[in-house]
Amino acid sequence: MAEVDKSAFGVVGANYKTHLPQRQKPKLQNKLRGKPIVAAVLLLAITAGCIFASILANHDPSGFYLQSLNQPPNAEFYFGTDSLGRDIYSMIWYGGRVSLSIGLMSMCIICAIGIPYGCISGLATTKVDAVLMRIVETASSIPNLLMVLLLVSVTGKQNAFTLSAIIGITGWFPLARIVRSEVRQIRSSEYVLAARCMGVRFPQIMTRHLIPNFVSSILFVVISSISSSISMESTLSFLGLGLPVDVISWGSMLSLANRALLLGTWWVILIPGIFLIVTLNCITSLGNYYRKGINQKHSNL
Repeated sequence: MAEVDKSAFGVVGANYKTHLPQRQKPKLQNKLRGKPIVAAVLLLAITAGCIFASILANHDPSGFYLQSLNQPPNAEFYFGTDSLGRDIYSMIWYGGRVSLSIGLMSMCIICAIGIPYGCISGLATTKVDAVLMRIVETASSIPNLLMVLLLVSVTGKQNAFTLSAIIGITGWFPLARIVRSEVRQIRSSEYVLAARCMGVRFPQIMTRHLIPNFVSSILFVVISSISSSISMESTLSFLGLGLPVDVISWGSMLSLANRALLLGTWWVILIPGIFLIVTLNCITSLGNYYRKGINQKHSNL
């Protein structure tokens, strides 16, 4: 019988080889699933177009081309002209600057009033908190549009800043209620109690201890306030109570809708309306994404 070469074999056992499972790297498609990529890209593109409006515009947005009244979209006027002979394509980008600026300024005013008010109410005693919340609930019971119309009628002719201030002053109540509920939950934390016992002033407590702990919870409301402010400006301009016609914004462009319907110039209404609706939907999609992420974190705790 032939001899077997034992060098070709080895003794093995239970721990001969340890199996190390290979982790599969998450695919790019799985990483992007559920994220509002399309909304973010569209919003970024519209914002960039408004910022670089001087480069994109091919006509003077405030110029009256009287020989080209109510022209449909063509090679010279990409989006057509309105009843005053203005180039809608150029007006879209310059008007977007004003509309987005009103949304951002209104959001800043809402945060500047709502966050401190909610923090004061959350840290106050039961009686003071009850009084402050009754004020908020009473103001919230009045329709927001009615309050805005009242202030607009009092202030007279509007500009971008005054209109942003009116929208911000009448729109901070929901944010204050959310901030108050968040502060009531964390005001008994050790770091907040220690800071109050050490005599730290309220602005420092709010900025160092309170806001960092509830900023993620109010992010959805803050983002949504931008879209609601832009929508309110458009509504007021459509009613003839917002920005004057000579101040170009998406809302003031839609204020000519009645005349456009009579003349059959659909592009005067459709194109600004598409930009407005797409922008509002993109901002809302981003806000909903952050809200879902926050709810998921709270459910995992």
